[in-house]
Amino acid sequence: MAIYIHWYSICRSCHLYSRPILLGVYHSDRYRIGIRCTSHKYHQVETGLKENTVSKRKTGIYSGSFNPVHIGHLALANWLCEFTELDELWFLITPHNPLKEKEELMDDRLRYELVKKSIAGYPKFHASDFEFSLPQPTYTINTLRTLEASYPDREFYFIMGADNWKYITRWVEYEAIISNYPIFIYPRKGFDVEIPAQYPHIKKVDAPLVEISSTFIREAFKTGKDVRFFLPEAIRNLPFPLQNNTF
Repeated sequence: MAIYIHWYSICRSCHLYSRPILLGVYHSDRYRIGIRCTSHKYHQVETGLKENTVSKRKTGIYSGSFNPVHIGHLALANWLCEFTELDELWFLITPHNPLKEKEELMDDRLRYELVKKSIAGYPKFHASDFEFSLPQPTYTINTLRTLEASYPDREFYFIMGADNWKYITRWVEYEAIISNYPIFIYPRKGFDVEIPAQYPHIKKVDAPLVEISSTFIREAFKTGKDVRFFLPEAIRNLPFPLQNNTF
Protein backbone atom coordinates (compact mmCIF):
# COMPACT_ATOMS: atom_id res chain seq x y z
CA MET A 1 0.00 0.00 0.00
CA ALA A 2 1.15 3.59 -0.59
CA ILE A 3 2.05 5.90 2.30
CA TYR A 4 0.31 9.28 2.42
CA ILE A 5 1.59 12.21 4.52
CA HIS A 6 -0.10 15.61 4.14
CA TRP A 7 1.16 19.15 4.56
CA TYR A 8 0.90 22.46 2.70
CA SER A 9 3.39 23.67 0.09
CA ILE A 10 3.76 25.31 -3.32
CA CYS A 11 3.82 23.02 -6.34
CA ARG A 12 6.87 23.82 -8.48
CA SER A 13 5.04 22.82 -11.68
CA CYS A 14 1.73 24.66 -11.47
CA HIS A 15 2.76 27.17 -8.73
CA LEU A 16 -0.49 26.58 -6.88
CA TYR A 17 -0.77 26.69 -3.09
CA SER A 18 -1.93 23.15 -2.44
CA ARG A 19 -1.53 20.15 -0.21
CA PRO A 20 1.03 17.67 -1.61
CA ILE A 21 0.88 13.94 -0.92
CA LEU A 22 3.89 11.79 -0.04
CA LEU A 23 3.52 8.82 -2.39
CA GLY A 24 5.54 5.59 -2.23
CA VAL A 25 6.80 4.18 -5.53
CA TYR A 26 8.90 1.01 -5.92
CA HIS A 27 12.46 1.59 -7.11
CA SER A 28 15.03 -1.22 -7.34
CA ASP A 29 15.75 -2.53 -3.80
CA ARG A 30 14.49 0.67 -2.16
CA TYR A 31 11.35 2.72 -2.31
CA ARG A 32 11.34 6.26 -3.65
CA ILE A 33 8.96 8.83 -2.22
CA GLY A 34 7.62 11.56 -4.46
CA ILE A 35 5.77 14.60 -3.15
CA ARG A 36 2.73 14.94 -5.34
CA CYS A 37 0.56 17.99 -5.96
CA THR A 38 -3.11 17.34 -5.18
CA SER A 39 -4.24 19.84 -7.81
CA HIS A 40 -2.41 17.97 -10.59
CA LYS A 41 -1.67 14.38 -9.65
CA TYR A 42 1.61 13.97 -11.51
CA HIS A 43 3.28 17.31 -10.72
CA GLN A 44 6.38 16.45 -8.70
CA VAL A 45 7.36 18.85 -5.95
CA GLU A 46 10.50 17.12 -4.66
CA THR A 47 11.73 13.61 -3.84
CA GLY A 48 13.02 11.59 -0.91
CA LEU A 49 13.58 7.98 0.18
CA LYS A 50 11.67 5.72 2.54
CA GLU A 51 11.50 1.97 3.26
CA ASN A 52 8.57 -0.47 3.40
CA THR A 53 6.01 0.72 0.92
CA VAL A 54 4.40 -1.36 -1.88
CA SER A 55 3.93 -0.44 -5.54
CA LYS A 56 0.71 -0.76 -7.46
CA ARG A 57 0.25 -3.03 -10.45
CA LYS A 58 0.57 -1.01 -13.66
CA THR A 59 -2.47 -1.74 -15.80
CA GLY A 60 -2.99 -0.41 -19.31
CA ILE A 61 -6.54 0.45 -20.35
CA TYR A 62 -7.05 -0.12 -24.06
CA SER A 63 -10.60 1.03 -24.74
CA GLY A 64 -12.48 0.51 -27.98
CA SER A 65 -15.41 -1.06 -29.77
CA PHE A 66 -13.26 -3.93 -31.18
CA ASN A 67 -15.82 -4.43 -33.93
CA PRO A 68 -14.21 -6.90 -34.54
CA VAL A 69 -10.89 -7.25 -32.72
CA HIS A 70 -8.04 -7.74 -35.22
CA ILE A 71 -4.33 -8.48 -35.31
CA GLY A 72 -3.47 -4.77 -35.22
CA HIS A 73 -5.11 -4.45 -31.80
CA LEU A 74 -3.23 -7.47 -30.49
CA ALA A 75 0.14 -6.42 -31.93
CA LEU A 76 -0.06 -2.97 -30.31
CA ALA A 77 -1.19 -4.39 -26.97
CA ASN A 78 1.55 -7.03 -27.06
CA TRP A 79 4.20 -4.37 -27.73
CA LEU A 80 2.95 -2.21 -24.86
CA CYS A 81 3.13 -5.12 -22.43
CA GLU A 82 6.63 -6.16 -23.46
CA PHE A 83 8.34 -2.82 -24.15
CA THR A 84 6.90 -0.44 -21.52
CA GLU A 85 6.53 -0.61 -17.76
CA LEU A 86 3.02 -2.08 -17.95
CA ASP A 87 2.43 -5.26 -15.97
CA GLU A 88 -0.78 -6.07 -17.82
CA LEU A 89 -3.29 -4.67 -20.30
CA TRP A 90 -7.08 -4.70 -20.22
CA PHE A 91 -9.10 -4.64 -23.43
CA LEU A 92 -12.02 -2.49 -22.29
CA ILE A 93 -14.91 -3.14 -24.67
CA THR A 94 -17.10 -0.06 -25.02
CA PRO A 95 -20.88 -0.69 -25.00
CA HIS A 96 -23.29 0.52 -27.62
CA ASN A 97 -24.36 4.09 -26.92
CA PRO A 98 -28.18 4.10 -26.97
CA LEU A 99 -28.15 7.79 -27.89
CA LYS A 100 -26.44 7.05 -31.19
CA GLU A 101 -27.36 4.94 -34.20
CA LYS A 102 -26.06 1.41 -33.92
CA GLU A 103 -24.79 1.28 -37.52
CA GLU A 104 -22.83 -1.97 -37.89
CA LEU A 105 -21.83 -2.43 -34.26
CA MET A 106 -22.02 -6.06 -33.21
CA ASP A 107 -23.72 -6.99 -29.94
CA ASP A 108 -21.81 -5.89 -26.83
CA ARG A 109 -21.49 -9.39 -25.38
CA LEU A 110 -20.44 -10.85 -28.74
CA ARG A 111 -17.60 -8.34 -29.10
CA TYR A 112 -16.49 -9.12 -25.56
CA GLU A 113 -16.46 -12.87 -26.25
CA LEU A 114 -14.47 -12.36 -29.45
CA VAL A 115 -11.79 -10.43 -27.56
CA LYS A 116 -11.76 -12.96 -24.73
CA LYS A 117 -11.31 -15.84 -27.16
CA SER A 118 -8.63 -13.97 -29.15
CA ILE A 119 -6.35 -13.21 -26.20
CA ALA A 120 -6.59 -16.55 -24.38
CA GLY A 121 -3.21 -17.95 -23.38
CA TYR A 122 -1.31 -14.68 -22.92
CA PRO A 123 -1.32 -13.92 -19.17
CA LYS A 124 -0.76 -10.17 -19.50
CA PHE A 125 -4.02 -9.65 -21.43
CA HIS A 126 -7.47 -9.38 -19.91
CA ALA A 127 -10.86 -8.83 -21.58
CA SER A 128 -13.05 -6.44 -19.59
CA ASP A 129 -16.77 -5.70 -19.76
CA PHE A 130 -16.40 -3.15 -16.96
CA GLU A 131 -18.20 -0.38 -18.84
CA PHE A 132 -21.25 -2.54 -19.55
CA SER A 133 -22.56 -1.90 -16.04
CA LEU A 134 -21.80 1.83 -15.95
CA PRO A 135 -24.41 4.54 -16.61
CA GLN A 136 -24.79 5.31 -20.30
CA PRO A 137 -23.40 7.08 -22.17
CA THR A 138 -19.99 6.29 -20.72
CA TYR A 139 -17.23 8.91 -20.56
CA THR A 140 -13.55 8.12 -20.16
CA ILE A 141 -13.11 10.22 -17.03
CA ASN A 142 -15.99 8.44 -15.28
CA THR A 143 -14.62 5.05 -16.27
CA LEU A 144 -11.13 5.86 -15.00
CA ARG A 145 -12.44 7.18 -11.69
CA THR A 146 -14.62 4.13 -11.18
CA LEU A 147 -11.77 1.78 -12.07
CA GLU A 148 -9.50 3.57 -9.62
CA ALA A 149 -12.07 3.25 -6.84
CA SER A 150 -12.82 -0.39 -7.66
CA TYR A 151 -9.20 -1.54 -7.95
CA PRO A 152 -7.07 0.45 -5.46
CA ASP A 153 -4.20 -2.02 -5.93
CA ARG A 154 -3.68 -0.87 -9.52
CA GLU A 155 -2.39 2.23 -11.29
CA PHE A 156 -4.26 2.67 -14.55
CA TYR A 157 -2.52 3.88 -17.72
CA PHE A 158 -4.85 5.10 -20.44
CA ILE A 159 -3.87 4.11 -23.97
CA MET A 160 -4.90 6.27 -26.89
CA GLY A 161 -3.96 6.91 -30.51
CA ALA A 162 -2.32 10.07 -31.82
CA ASP A 163 -5.53 10.83 -33.73
CA ASN A 164 -7.55 10.96 -30.51
CA TRP A 165 -4.86 12.94 -28.71
CA LYS A 166 -5.17 15.69 -31.30
CA TYR A 167 -8.77 16.26 -30.22
CA ILE A 168 -8.40 15.53 -26.49
CA THR A 169 -9.66 19.03 -25.59
CA ARG A 170 -13.10 17.99 -26.87
CA TRP A 171 -13.38 15.17 -24.34
CA VAL A 172 -15.52 15.52 -21.22
CA GLU A 173 -13.32 16.77 -18.34
CA TYR A 174 -10.21 16.32 -20.45
CA GLU A 175 -8.10 18.35 -18.01
CA ALA A 176 -8.86 15.86 -15.25
CA ILE A 177 -7.79 13.01 -17.55
CA ILE A 178 -4.46 14.49 -18.61
CA SER A 179 -3.65 15.82 -15.13
CA ASN A 180 -4.45 12.73 -13.09
CA TYR A 181 -3.69 9.65 -15.19
CA PRO A 182 -0.60 8.39 -17.03
CA ILE A 183 -1.23 8.14 -20.77
CA PHE A 184 0.54 6.24 -23.53
CA ILE A 185 -0.03 7.71 -27.00
CA TYR A 186 0.63 5.33 -29.87
CA PRO A 187 1.41 6.56 -33.40
CA ARG A 188 -1.19 6.99 -36.14
CA LYS A 189 -0.34 7.85 -39.72
CA GLY A 190 -0.64 11.58 -40.43
CA PHE A 191 -0.84 12.70 -36.80
CA ASP A 192 2.01 14.37 -34.91
CA VAL A 193 2.09 14.27 -31.13
CA GLU A 194 2.93 17.32 -29.03
CA ILE A 195 2.84 16.94 -25.24
CA PRO A 196 3.11 20.00 -22.95
CA ALA A 197 6.13 19.83 -20.64
CA GLN A 198 3.98 20.02 -17.51
CA TYR A 199 2.66 16.51 -18.17
CA PRO A 200 5.70 14.20 -17.78
CA HIS A 201 3.39 11.24 -17.10
CA ILE A 202 2.05 11.44 -20.68
CA LYS A 203 4.33 9.68 -23.16
CA LYS A 204 4.42 9.02 -26.87
CA VAL A 205 5.42 5.39 -27.39
CA ASP A 206 7.36 4.14 -30.39
CA ALA A 207 5.06 1.21 -31.06
CA PRO A 208 5.01 -0.22 -34.60
CA LEU A 209 2.58 1.56 -36.91
CA VAL A 210 -0.09 -0.97 -37.87
CA GLU A 211 -2.76 0.56 -40.10
CA ILE A 212 -5.56 -2.00 -39.95
CA SER A 213 -9.13 -1.04 -39.13
CA SER A 214 -12.20 -2.98 -38.10
CA THR A 215 -14.14 -1.03 -40.75
CA PHE A 216 -11.82 -2.37 -43.47
CA ILE A 217 -12.38 -5.93 -42.27
CA ARG A 218 -16.17 -5.57 -42.14
CA GLU A 219 -16.30 -4.03 -45.61
CA ALA A 220 -14.03 -6.73 -47.01
CA PHE A 221 -16.26 -9.51 -45.70
CA LYS A 222 -19.34 -7.76 -47.10
CA THR A 223 -17.83 -7.85 -50.59
CA GLY A 224 -16.83 -11.50 -50.33
CA LYS A 225 -13.11 -11.00 -49.68
CA ASP A 226 -11.20 -13.60 -47.69
CA VAL A 227 -9.29 -11.54 -45.12
CA ARG A 228 -9.10 -14.21 -42.45
CA PHE A 229 -5.45 -13.47 -41.69
CA PHE A 230 -6.30 -9.98 -40.48
CA LEU A 231 -8.13 -11.65 -37.59
CA PRO A 232 -6.63 -13.30 -34.49
CA GLU A 233 -6.02 -17.00 -35.01
CA ALA A 234 -8.62 -18.09 -32.46
CA ILE A 235 -11.50 -16.41 -34.34
CA ARG A 236 -10.09 -16.66 -37.86
CA ASN A 237 -12.43 -19.39 -39.08
CA LEU A 238 -15.67 -18.09 -37.59
CA PRO A 239 -18.47 -17.37 -40.09
CA PHE A 240 -18.46 -13.58 -40.50
CA PRO A 241 -20.70 -11.64 -40.25
CA LEU A 242 -21.32 -13.18 -36.84
CA GLN A 243 -24.62 -13.68 -35.06
CA ASN A 244 -25.19 -13.27 -31.33
CA ASN A 245 -25.38 -17.02 -30.80
CA THR A 246 -21.90 -17.67 -32.26
CA PHE A 247 -20.64 -18.82 -28.89
